[in-house]
Amino acid sequence: MAGIEHSVLQPPGEGGGRPDRNLALELVRVTEAAALAAARLVGMGDKIAADQAAVDAMRLVLDTVDMDGVVVIGEGEKDEAPMLYNGEHIGTGSAPQVDIAVDPLEGTTLTAKGMPNALSVIGLSERGSMFDPGPCVYMMKMAGGPDVADCLDLDRPLAETLRVVAERKACDIRDVMVVVLDRPRHEDGIREIRDAGARVRLISDGDVAAAMLAVSENSPVDLLWGVGGTPEGVISACALKCMGGQLVGRLWPRDDAERAAALEAGYDLDRQLTVDDLVRSDDCFFSATGVTDGDVLQGVRYTGKTGASTESLVMRSRSGTVRRVSARHDRSKLRAITGTRYG
Repeated sequence: MAGIEHSVLQPPGEGGGRPDRNLALELVRVTEAAALAAARLVGMGDKIAADQAAVDAMRLVLDTVDMDGVVVIGEGEKDEAPMLYNGEHIGTGSAPQVDIAVDPLEGTTLTAKGMPNALSVIGLSERGSMFDPGPCVYMMKMAGGPDVADCLDLDRPLAETLRVVAERKACDIRDVMVVVLDRPRHEDGIREIRDAGARVRLISDGDVAAAMLAVSENSPVDLLWGVGGTPEGVISACALKCMGGQLVGRLWPRDDAERAAALEAGYDLDRQLTVDDLVRSDDCFFSATGVTDGDVLQGVRYTGKTGASTESLVMRSRSGTVRRVSARHDRSKLRAITGTRYG
């Protein structure tokens, strides 16, 4: 398969020293649009309307990006999602051919309740390189930064992994913080973490943001642990391939029927998947824009009658460049251009 840089960015016969096209710099417009649309519904108690606003705005801008994209991780199957469904072709149809993973609004409940850490996120990689979760909606995950990337192992007892992480970080185990989704299924693991002497930071939603927090420099969190969404695992892998660090995951069927479907489809339920399994390309792109204020990004802020500001993270794995983009927007001009309500 031709790499992205050769399929779109370098004219035939030209050398490899010429800078190629960074699609992440175009994707930031996509997540900004989704965040601006969803943010007008922060605290309004309607997570469905907030999600739909983000989907509509993301879809509108995605169709202006010069690419032939297929949604691998989307809003669901065609009959269940009006836009950005799995298998949908998006973009202008020109090269490159790419896989797309989207979550127009990660944290719909967070947005509806006006809580922190809601994001709009998108990941992109070469066609055929993203992991298809199939019937498995959930996976067990563990993620950490570059300094502990080789310490992550779902087969080792959790308490032992925490001791290894503390040793690697040259700190007391009491200084290790683990971010965990607040779910009944995690009660035993939370107890094990605390019994080992480490601390737990519970979150209600948003494990893409949590994975990014676990690998960020100067973060209060050392590890992400627990069962979360498999699609979110693929999106997180895009970010982590750019930021560094590691995520290991194992598919986690919810019941016997889902287990049987996964086995019939040929999935290995014992295998530990890494970021390189979830996104096989070495040239992937990621963008995230804050909807509500959080640990990773500031949310949308409003100024005057038509002004707004956003903060985004824009990344590319091939170069390892991570940009933090602060932008000011005139919503009246955006509405005039797109015909879409930006608040």
